[in-house]
Amino acid sequence: MTAVGLALLSLEPPYVTPLWTMILLAVGGFATLTVRRRHPHIAFAAAMVLSVLSLAAGSGAESLLAFFALYDAGVRWRAAVTWMHFGIAMVAAALSALALTMRGRTMPPILGLQPPIASRDTIVDWANFCLVMAVILLVVTLLGTSVGHRRRYVGELVHRAEQLARERDQQAETARAHERERIAREMHDIIAHSLSVMIAISDGAHAASDTRPAEAKEAIARVADTGRKTLSEVRRLLGSVRGDGVAAHAPHPDASQLASLVQEFTAAGLPVRLSVTGQPPSDPALGLTVYRIVQESLTNALRHAQGVTGVDATVGWAGDEVSIVVQDVSSVVASPSDAGRGLLGMQERVALYDGEIEVGPHDGGWRVFARLRWEDG
Repeated sequence: MTAVGLALLSLEPPYVTPLWTMILLAVGGFATLTVRRRHPHIAFAAAMVLSVLSLAAGSGAESLLAFFALYDAGVRWRAAVTWMHFGIAMVAAALSALALTMRGRTMPPILGLQPPIASRDTIVDWANFCLVMAVILLVVTLLGTSVGHRRRYVGELVHRAEQLARERDQQAETARAHERERIAREMHDIIAHSLSVMIAISDGAHAASDTRPAEAKEAIARVADTGRKTLSEVRRLLGSVRGDGVAAHAPHPDASQLASLVQEFTAAGLPVRLSVTGQPPSDPALGLTVYRIVQESLTNALRHAQGVTGVDATVGWAGDEVSIVVQDVSSVVASPSDAGRGLLGMQERVALYDGEIEVGPHDGGWRVFARLRWEDG
């Protein structure tokens, strides 16, 4: 301590660092720390310049800004950009080492302390200072890139988790929309078919109630039976939606029930001739689709056609496809818009099996042609 005190007392005014220089450098250092969040590139450049100036003519405290700036660059940017900043920092370190070497010989000392002038060559001293600064800058860069990589990795994981959560919600919403559409399509097929049959049978029973009461009574019984079947199907559908187990007591209709479906329409006064060729596969969804297409086609014929003399329904199973043709012969052909939601439902069902459907007038009547395909096995 005595030697340090004697050194301070022995300093001459030319070797004392001006106070205003240290004040300006300190203000610049605080400004750099203030803007480093919003303007990182400007703050990095300012830190490099201040580190050189501080070692050249200041207290040397601002040289620490270079290390903080390089660490912040490693945390903030990716490896390629960080190592580019490391190269810039090495240039500033070389200039700082040169300033520190020359300051020990010709310039004012740091904090008023004059380091002993070594007898070695100036280049050797400069190389030693550069080596020390390079090691420190390398360690700081590695620490910054390690922390930055970790933060970016965690950020990517969080972003991916949020993205997966959004995709899950979107898929759930899409599934709900598809389920609502399926329920609406099933309800339309069930209720529209049953009401059409019940209305047709009721009209016949009303017309025959005075002259043929026995036939009218039998027709009313068929109306009640159709209503009970419809109620059972609606309960099954709603039970599958609620998941309360009701669906287990009422299976979905399939292609094996086409004959009974035709009998219902025949009883309602619509003459239907059914022809089925081939063997249907054991696929309940496919069987339900074929059943609903035939059901909707016959329902439209019953509701919209006038003066129907007959309806031919043909279902042909062949390999990995099935063709459905339902054609009636009527005096008045309805427009396609009369089919309403039922036509859209058939189009959606056919689209699920990569099929095709044609609906329109044909040979004096209305014709529905559909072809469904699936992968065999």
